[in-house]
Amino acid sequence: MRKQFLFIFLALVAVNASQAQTRTTRIGYIDMEYILENVSDYKEARAQLELKAQKWKQDIEAKKLDINNLKEGLKAERALLTKELIDERETEIKFLETEMMDYQQKQFGSEGNLMHQKAALAKPIQDQVFTAVQDIAEAKNYDFVFDKSSDLTMLFSNKKFDISDQVIRVLNRTDKREQLNKKQLKDQEAKEKLENAIDENPAMADRQKALDEKKAAREKLIEDRRLEQEAKKKEYDDRRKAIAAEREAKKNGTVSEPAKTDATKTDATAKQATTGTEATTTEPAVDKAAERQRLYEERKKELEERRKKILEEREAAKKAKEAETQKSNTTNN
Repeated sequence: MRKQFLFIFLALVAVNASQAQTRTTRIGYIDMEYILENVSDYKEARAQLELKAQKWKQDIEAKKLDINNLKEGLKAERALLTKELIDERETEIKFLETEMMDYQQKQFGSEGNLMHQKAALAKPIQDQVFTAVQDIAEAKNYDFVFDKSSDLTMLFSNKKFDISDQVIRVLNRTDKREQLNKKQLKDQEAKEKLENAIDENPAMADRQKALDEKKAAREKLIEDRRLEQEAKKKEYDDRRKAIAAEREAKKNGTVSEPAKTDATKTDATAKQATTGTEATTTEPAVDKAAERQRLYEERKKELEERRKKILEEREAAKKAKEAETQKSNTTNN
C-alpha cells in the first residue's frame, strides 16, 4: 500500500513538472492527528468517550474480581466438595471467564465499540478538514497536499510546508462566524487577511511573533501591577477594619487581655522611641537592618501569596463562566 502511494506521488510530480516547467510545484501536508487534538468539539467528545471506556474497564475489573473470588473459594473448599459440585463450580467459572472475554472484545476489540465510536467522532471533523484543505489549496495554488498521519510514509518533512495550523484556523473561523455580528465579521475578516499574509511571508511571521511576545510581556506586567495594587488595597482594608474593631472593643470595654498586652507593648515601644531610651540607642545598626530585611521579605511573600490567590480566584471564575456559556450554547442548539 505504501509503495503504491509512493509510486503515485512520484508519477504525479513527474507529470506536473513536465507540464508546467515554468511554474514551481507547490506541495503541502497536514497532520490529521494534530488537527483533531486542537479542535474543541472533538476534544470534548473524546473526553466523554474516555469516560465510557473507563466505565467499561471498571466493569471488566469487577468481573475479574468475582471470578478470582470464586476460584479462591473453590480452592479452599475443594476437599469438602463432591466431584459433581466441583465440576459444577468449574463450569460456572469457565462460563464467567468466557463471558468476560466476550465483553472485553466487544468493547475494546479491533471491531469493538471503542474503535467504532472513535471513528464516528472523527468522521465529521475529517470531512471539515478535507473541505478546508481544498479551499486552502485552491486559494494558494497548492499542487499536492498529503496527510502526514496516513499510510504514506514521510521520511522527512519541512515544517514550512505544514498547513495544519491554517486548517485549524479555518475550522475555528467557521465556528466563530456563526456567532458574530456585522462589525465583528469585518474585524474577523481583517484578522484573517493578516493571518494569510503571515502564512505567505515567513519574515513577516517572525516579526508578528516578536510583536505578540512583547504584547504578552506588557500585558503580564500590567496585570502584575494591578494585582499588587489590589493586594495592597486589601491589606489596607483589613488593617482599617482591625483598627475599627479594636476601637469598638475598647469602647464597649470588651478588649481581651492579649489585645491589652499588645497595646501596652505598642505604647511602650512608641514611648521608648520618642524618649530615646538606652535600649533603643544601644541596639546595633546591623540588627535593625536585618529586622527591616526580614520584614521586607515577609511582606513580599505575603503580597505574592495574595496575588496568587487572586489569580486562582479569577481563573476559577473564568472557567465557571466559560462552562456556563458552553452549557447555554448547547441548550440553545
